[in-house]
Amino acid sequence: MRGLMAAFALLLASGPAAGEPTRIISVGGAITESVFALGMGQHLVAVDSTSIYPEAANDLPNVGYMRTLSAEPILALNPELVLLHADAGPAAVIKQLEESGLAMLQLPKAISIEGAADVIREIAQALGKEATGQMLAERIEVEAKSVMAAAGALPDKPKVMFLLSIGGGAPLASGTGTAAAGIIAAAGGVNAINGYEGYKPLSPEAAVAANPDVILVTHRTVRLMGGRDAILDRAEVKPTIAGVNRHLVSVDGLLMFGFGPRTAEAVRTLAEALHPSLEVSARN
Repeated sequence: MRGLMAAFALLLASGPAAGEPTRIISVGGAITESVFALGMGQHLVAVDSTSIYPEAANDLPNVGYMRTLSAEPILALNPELVLLHADAGPAAVIKQLEESGLAMLQLPKAISIEGAADVIREIAQALGKEATGQMLAERIEVEAKSVMAAAGALPDKPKVMFLLSIGGGAPLASGTGTAAAGIIAAAGGVNAINGYEGYKPLSPEAAVAANPDVILVTHRTVRLMGGRDAILDRAEVKPTIAGVNRHLVSVDGLLMFGFGPRTAEAVRTLAEALHPSLEVSARN
């Protein structure tokens, strides 16, 4: 990533697009949201398949899924700048793009309010929108941290288990160091699994040991796993407090875990789902 950033800095310094690039490709849903939020959406010439918000992003040419990119469709669009999520790949394609002389910036994965603000500042600098980016970043931090403080002041801290379906087999459960763990903490909850980092298949033993109060899933996972009841009736989930109380929260994955311009909205949405009394507390 450091090599990409260094190459990006040199290319911007030497090229005529140092102020505002007018042909941009964005790879990563939260990055695309940020480009639009910074008032540069009209300069996007393509996005990836995770870029589904705002609605205007769906009308742009699509270069495919960010983890399985090909260099040719990107180079064919003759972009002045490519903004890439940290998970974009494969590595061979990223190297090929870099060696083509294309101006590129690969951005870190944000898993906290501060991280979201920092990424927006980086994108804004790349687009020549530093002042706008600073205002947007500060607004996110102020609004999200206001809700975070209100949720943190409440006495209850429900244990939340985020489950992700990848299409077959046991769902994956989120451990530490993930966007799910970050948003759960910001919303005044406790990540139910802290014994490992990242995602691992959920076993009945791990689920019972974690014993979450709430199961958190994306709308897509609900569809893939056959509905809310099918999730709550799984052998791993049914014996837990969440299973017994039928407490499942379904969310928009990009909103909740993107840590982009809508981070404050994501924190509030989840906080209000976890703490029914928060709505009045946070807004007074």
